[in-house]
Amino acid sequence: MRKAFVVSAALLLVAFALQFILAAVGAFTKPSGDDAYALHSVNGMAVIPVLSLLTALFAALAKAPGRLVGLAVLPLGLVVVQALLAMLANASTDAAGVSTAIGLTLGGLHALNGIIAVHVVVGVLRAARRLGGPVPLGDTRAAVREGEPA
Repeated sequence: MRKAFVVSAALLLVAFALQFILAAVGAFTKPSGDDAYALHSVNGMAVIPVLSLLTALFAALAKAPGRLVGLAVLPLGLVVVQALLAMLANASTDAAGVSTAIGLTLGGLHALNGIIAVHVVVGVLRAARRLGGPVPLGDTRAAVREGEPA
């Protein structure tokens, strides 16, 4: 299960990196329409949540420390925040359908939340690798597990 935990965390990181690429594709698609962000939406609302659930499940099955299991669940919560921020940003337009300062701020928070999610997943992947692999000779940091003396 530890190897599955590492693989799912790595796939989750790839999906998040792809998410940024798909956002750029949507932003630079001309003419821009509602379907410009279709792949970004599918990846963010289907692929990333499924990989987040699998990563958290494999963390628990690998008997990872509770803190690491919680950290593995966190991207799913951040995805929910992402969806809410995107919805609110898109809904924050004036009567003519033009973006407002509030909508643009929420859109910026959407991007910031995505960056935070990537950092969380990087931390999960690093911890999963430490948990799942052999300790290289001379690397005492990797040998220390939660609750063990240094």
